Amino acid sequence: MAFHAEGLVAIVVFYLAILAVGIWAAWKTKNTGSEGDRSEAIIVGGRDIGLLVGGFTMTATWVGGGYINGTAEAVYVPGYGLAWAQAPIGYSLSLVLGGLFFAKPMRSKGYVTMLDPFQQLYGKRMGGLLFIPALMGEMFWAAAIFSALGATISVIIDINVNISVIISALIATMYTLVGGLYSVAYTDVVQLFCIFLGLWISVPFAMSHPAVTDIGLTAVHQVHQAPWLGSINSLDIYTWLDNFLLLTLGGIPWQAYFQRVLSSSSATYAQVLSFLAAFGCLVMALPAVLIGAIGASTAWNETEYVHDPMSNKEADMILPIVLQYLCPVYISFFGLGAVSAAVMSSADSSILSASSMFARNIYQLSFRQNASDREIVWVMRITVFLFGASATAMALLASSVYGLWYLSSDLVYIIIFPQLLCVLFIKGTNTYGAIAGYLFGLVLRITGGEPYLYLQPLIYYPGCYPDENNIYIQRFPFKTLAMLTSFFTNIIVSYLAKYLFESGTLPPKLDFLDAVVARYSREHMDKATLVKSDNIVLNELAPVNPRHSLTLSSTFTNKEAFNYVDSSPELSNTEDD
Repeated sequence: MAFHAEGLVAIVVFYLAILAVGIWAAWKTKNTGSEGDRSEAIIVGGRDIGLLVGGFTMTATWVGGGYINGTAEAVYVPGYGLAWAQAPIGYSLSLVLGGLFFAKPMRSKGYVTMLDPFQQLYGKRMGGLLFIPALMGEMFWAAAIFSALGATISVIIDINVNISVIISALIATMYTLVGGLYSVAYTDVVQLFCIFLGLWISVPFAMSHPAVTDIGLTAVHQVHQAPWLGSINSLDIYTWLDNFLLLTLGGIPWQAYFQRVLSSSSATYAQVLSFLAAFGCLVMALPAVLIGAIGASTAWNETEYVHDPMSNKEADMILPIVLQYLCPVYISFFGLGAVSAAVMSSADSSILSASSMFARNIYQLSFRQNASDREIVWVMRITVFLFGASATAMALLASSVYGLWYLSSDLVYIIIFPQLLCVLFIKGTNTYGAIAGYLFGLVLRITGGEPYLYLQPLIYYPGCYPDENNIYIQRFPFKTLAMLTSFFTNIIVSYLAKYLFESGTLPPKLDFLDAVVARYSREHMDKATLVKSDNIVLNELAPVNPRHSLTLSSTFTNKEAFNYVDSSPELSNTEDD
């Protein structure tokens, strides 16, 4: 394959344009946020993201390189087809459910990150535990889409995969570092437009190639391979349902999603943004589905590619292969720009999400409650760079886009989703139940095995079978079982612990997490500070600037603690003195 200098020039121009938009957004909003509020402005954009920009940025967060490449791959692979391309419907439904049930309670309480309600109710240690799967999810997601970009660029303009991934990651990291959510949001508008235009321009040219059979015919008849509509065998129905629930419910508890929700100017706007993004995800999946169908309808031996991508073990690169070999050169460059835009629009969101959670929920609220706003901003900048580098390193090890995609949702679905249900909707849950649910879900997921990591299961559920590598594949919906087990374990253990302590069966001194007996705990948050002594008085609370308190007063105020302080004889004596 010849090196395409024109393609390299086109991608450089596109990258520079995106970088310029990101820097412009950072400059335009550099004074947003009052003194002491800059870190929150970077995380949630001053809570003034409008419907237009908000709808674009929320849609672009999901419509990444993994989304369009993975959808095309699923439609193309013989024996799977459109029936197994679950991501468009799954993630669209997750946005609808998020808008209906989760956006309003999260936004109305003024949280700053997704982990805030966990630390408010369960304490800083539980918040730290939940940060682990949240971070891994964001990193796996970013790695998957960086991998998709590397494959695309290497196919179309024939440059080294590693170089293309590293340069793309540097660009996305750079404008995220200088502008935070504002840069991410404004570049998302440009990137989503590029995705839409680039892919739709490519589809007619690919469809009209002489080697391509009418996709209407190949949808239901076997021509070059099995029909691309696909089918679901009766033996695989539970696997299909397990994966679909994973995408639908596991697509909700992501910081990248809640960052947009929490940046909305109102709870109602947050809900509307979710519904707009759900529609946008469906629309943006259409060209990827068509490209996958075109790949399944092509006589590849009549093209310059010669070999069938499936037999060449390049099914995960079907989208860039179609762009390269079925479209004119100048059109394939438009498609390349679309994929590049898709990657950046999701990668920057994941990197910002991970750094936001670390800076606020781990560094500030767990270790440095009195850290200045400037210090938090610098922690965010450093972690943006570190997490971007980590995602890039993982991207170079990716073997299957769709595999990494599912894997990134597993931990979020099984561990964080049931915890989010409990913390928002189930009264009475506590830290003991949260830890037990976390551990039960994690153990059940690990013991179920993971073929993408060549991890054999320890529990062989009904219907499991060995694949070509002799790794057992589970047909039983064990991921959903693990999620439900985590959910009910949290509730049962929480109420059991509450009963045992309140009935006197267990002495108060055994409540080592201060989750039941203590009226206020060393682990509980109060106005973005941690209660550090049993006899805290009001003047020990760290001051909160006026604007910050508007959003956090309802978030981190332990009303029971204040009531208890008001009625405390010791405090009354202290004040009298």
